Amino acid sequence: MNKLLVLQSDFGLADGAVAAMSGVAHEVDVDLKIYNLTHDITPYNIWEASYRLYQSVQFWPRGTTFVSVVDPGVGSSRKSVVALTSAGHYVVTPDNGTLTHLKKFIGIEAVREIGESLRRKEAEYSHTFHGRDIFAYIGAKLASGQMTFEEVGNEYPVDLIQEVEVGKVEITENSIKGNIDILDVRFGSLWTNISREDFLSMGFKYGDWVEVIIKNGPTLVYNNRIRFGKSFADVYVSEQIIYVNSLFKMAVAINQGNFARAYSIGTGIHWTIEFKKVD
Repeated sequence: MNKLLVLQSDFGLADGAVAAMSGVAHEVDVDLKIYNLTHDITPYNIWEASYRLYQSVQFWPRGTTFVSVVDPGVGSSRKSVVALTSAGHYVVTPDNGTLTHLKKFIGIEAVREIGESLRRKEAEYSHTFHGRDIFAYIGAKLASGQMTFEEVGNEYPVDLIQEVEVGKVEITENSIKGNIDILDVRFGSLWTNISREDFLSMGFKYGDWVEVIIKNGPTLVYNNRIRFGKSFADVYVSEQIIYVNSLFKMAVAINQGNFARAYSIGTGIHWTIEFKKVD
């Protein structure tokens, strides 16, 4: 193991929850290098937790251990697991859908259920902070090399892990339609599930004007023409742009503005976006 431990949660930093997780990890091995992926996941939003893992895990060295705790079912019968990705990363998390994007886009080689006897002894007295007593603790054991993947517990079939619904991309003769998966939160850009390859297969080229249609369920929220560019510098400040984001998916933004806020755009399976050829 490389002693790298990366934490993600919906806890925020307003209290001591994240510090407690880090403290438990250092109690296991004071030499661990602990980093924060984010602790600003929208409370209880499993989809967002899954996506942020997909956004980040693939860029860390092989052998890095991730702990993701967005756990509205804490203390229930949901399983606690460690997943081994096809790229050699470990993810310690509740089995509640958090592994969806890694399974679909990165690949999961194996999953093991965390054995009851491996948890911190204090876990038997309180059942509401598994982030500290199970996930951070087991993550630290793995990252430090004090525990092997095989010692975590019994193997659990990858096909049986819980998954959240992922939108599909629909291609017609003159348009391509998908979902708004998530926001580039700080800047309000819309990140879609439409890949660069599928978008370009429609014949779109840099500089083209593209009709963009955004709906929330059946309700039309936005309809306008936007230029397809390489970067924000291809349009004026306050002008809208279609671009390829850092995960090679299509995105929509306002140069030095906030698209989501300007048009009250949300994310999720009910939010659709269509790119249509302009005659």
